[in-house]
Amino acid sequence: MNGIEADKGGGESTGEAAGVLSVDYFEPHVGKIFSFRGTRYAFPLNKIVSDDRAFPDWIKRRPFMLIFRGPKEAEVLPEGLYVCEIAGGPAVTMHVAPIFTPQPDCQEYQAAFN
Repeated sequence: MNGIEADKGGGESTGEAAGVLSVDYFEPHVGKIFSFRGTRYAFPLNKIVSDDRAFPDWIKRRPFMLIFRGPKEAEVLPEGLYVCEIAGGPAVTMHVAPIFTPQPDCQEYQAAFN
């Protein structure tokens, strides 16, 4: 995903972070609640899925996915671009989509970073 930005908290985006967010940026936030601005939805970041293969030096970041886990409900958070406010932390704009979740009591969502 390109054009992803981190917000330092006062609504100002850090141009430096745009497009280069990495696994390291999100690791301290695993287990924290992400609120999706403009919606009623808020889910914990359940896990980060990353590939351990070697990549060429010109690759700016290793691809990864954030997996959020919410309750199973009749309505899901629609796929789209959201400002995600991290509990006790910054806000990050990312594309989030519901994904197939085999567990009957929850619904997972992903944000992919390529």
